[in-house]
Amino acid sequence: MRPEGCAMWSRKRLDIGWSDLLFGVSRVCFPPHRKTAAAHLERLWPADEHTLACLSVRSGFDLLLGALELPHGSEVLVSAITIPDMIRIIEQHGLVPVPVDLDPQRMTPTLDQWWQAITPASRLILAAHLFGARTEMEPVLDLARRHGLMVVEDCAQAFAGAGYQGHLQADASMFSFGTIKASTALGGAILRIGDRRLLARMQTAQAAYPVQGRWPYLQRLAKCAVLKGLACRPICGLFIRACQAIGCDYDRLVNHAARGFSAADFFVQIRRQPSASLLAVLAHRLQGYDSRRLERHVANGRALAALLQETVSCPGAAVAPHTYWVFPILIDEPRRLIEHLARAGFDATQGHSLCVVRPPAGLGQRAIAAERMLAKLVFLPFYPELPVRESLRMADVILEAAGERKRENREKRGQNYSSGESF
Repeated sequence: MRPEGCAMWSRKRLDIGWSDLLFGVSRVCFPPHRKTAAAHLERLWPADEHTLACLSVRSGFDLLLGALELPHGSEVLVSAITIPDMIRIIEQHGLVPVPVDLDPQRMTPTLDQWWQAITPASRLILAAHLFGARTEMEPVLDLARRHGLMVVEDCAQAFAGAGYQGHLQADASMFSFGTIKASTALGGAILRIGDRRLLARMQTAQAAYPVQGRWPYLQRLAKCAVLKGLACRPICGLFIRACQAIGCDYDRLVNHAARGFSAADFFVQIRRQPSASLLAVLAHRLQGYDSRRLERHVANGRALAALLQETVSCPGAAVAPHTYWVFPILIDEPRRLIEHLARAGFDATQGHSLCVVRPPAGLGQRAIAAERMLAKLVFLPFYPELPVRESLRMADVILEAAGERKRENREKRGQNYSSGESF
């Protein structure tokens, strides 16, 4: 199972080509007119009269909550696994995030879980499509209408080109094109807003923001070029070994490099208009989207899930449609499997950018299923550039490791039984 030399399949390859990066550099040097670029980008989305281009989903969500002006203390029901910044934005607007636990198989709350979380203070549902698996929205929308709640779709992990661009009945649908997202433009987001009056308020608020500078965007392009180079199989292995040799935390380093916004001055950073260069690159990525590449990737994802899911749990794998933006599995000893995969040349990770939403004091219950899942999650390296033969080899490594663990458990139970211990 050992690879030749120190070659390593990186945990993630940025979904952007060298030609796209060069296009970005050209648009930094020779930027289009910003308003023209924004109008062109928004016209590429089917519901262009309801569309707003933003610096990021965080920026758009912040604009949305600001324009809504919900009463202080209103509750926002949130899919229990999210990124910490979304909770930070909710709380910044004086609102209360309430976690709604997840069904481990579908990676979304059940309709009954949404219903049980509703209280007289509830005003909004934030439903996330996690890991590329798209949850069925109609039951959630029906429930929200019966209780007078707004519904916001967090589609940051579920972009699939023209295949899905937001549910028409949702009050807002948010798509991200940040650094590690599908068809990345190294930033940018597109929001579809159902109410034109709400959209107008958001547009007015965003127009008062300063514009993202060209040179910070150029820095992102340069950083992306470095990350792309480091993700090459031979270089990735050498880089990991170099980090280990000097005592550098490779996991923390990679997560920090891919982060879009730092904790310091967070709201100053997100409250900016996207630059003309970013808007041009995002339009370029949308126009050049390769649906056939996605189809091949989805087929490979289904095949890998079919190999694994009788032995290890693949959360969300049964959901359709599914883009397999990332490929998570659940395992009892994640660090042990990560080390096992690393020896075989696969750079897996636990994904430290996610969090489980904590319930407010005295309100609601902990999302126990989500907590258990997050503790056991391992994200496999899985992207279109990973050959099928290597995907099969990775599956063999995982199945072998899972089999060894099961044998150890059986032997331990047998020893406990023979010694008279209960189990």
